[in-house]
Amino acid sequence: MTAHEWAKALQVGDGFRLADVDPRSTPGYRGGKADGRRDLAAGLEELNTLQERLFAESRVGVAEDSVLLILQAMDSAGKGGIVRHVVGGVDPQGVALTAFKAPTPEELQHDFLWRISTRLPEPGFIGVFDRSHYEDVLIGRVRSLAPAAEIERRYDAINDFEAQVAASGTRIVKVMLHISPEEQKSRLMERLERPDKHWKYNPGDVDERLLWDDYMAAYQTVFDRTSTDVAPWHVIPADHKWFARLAVQELLLDALQRIDPQWPAADFDVEAEKKRLAAS
Repeated sequence: MTAHEWAKALQVGDGFRLADVDPRSTPGYRGGKADGRRDLAAGLEELNTLQERLFAESRVGVAEDSVLLILQAMDSAGKGGIVRHVVGGVDPQGVALTAFKAPTPEELQHDFLWRISTRLPEPGFIGVFDRSHYEDVLIGRVRSLAPAAEIERRYDAINDFEAQVAASGTRIVKVMLHISPEEQKSRLMERLERPDKHWKYNPGDVDERLLWDDYMAAYQTVFDRTSTDVAPWHVIPADHKWFARLAVQELLLDALQRIDPQWPAADFDVEAEKKRLAAS
């Protein structure tokens, strides 16, 4: 299966139901953990090359393309592992990572999309949002952090915003890592049992677990309202970390392959420069 075919297999389409997705499944992939790790390492070489081409084109003003990876998930679903093992495998000079936290007092004085617009990737970059504007219609809805009418307004505002971003040359890759409550409990317990992982544990995660069904309903609404042609959602079963990482890498490969960046041609006489250098 090509990267493009895999992207289509994971894409949210008409009639999609999150409840039908098995978090332990590996859709589109027949191999196991060892195969997945091997294929992840193999694909990293192509990802590196495509990302460097993209960055090189932008540095000489040839192209204005970029990629934006949006990662959403319940806590401990593996967003950090995606950043380290997939995005972290390419040249960091062409990556811009933003981990969005609770809005600051300054950010709260603006529309919810204001802080997002200031973090969009520049041409040539892969931008990564660890959480994003979707928090404003997920936790914002579940925890009633805004009036219902405002939450409703935000869905269309997001669609309009993402359409403008896509039209400017940014390929938007939206990913929801779908973990089961049982696997999340296991991962959170591991954080409590290992002193080297205590820093990762947040007591508030247990509070959010108690609202699991509410969050799944909020995600379903997000998919129904904001999976568009220019910015479709992809749901990746995440109980197997190796599969989630491999699937995200394939989505990035698909986005970069469709951009098809090329090495910029030299704007000087290469042979003449060889002679000058040899004689220096």
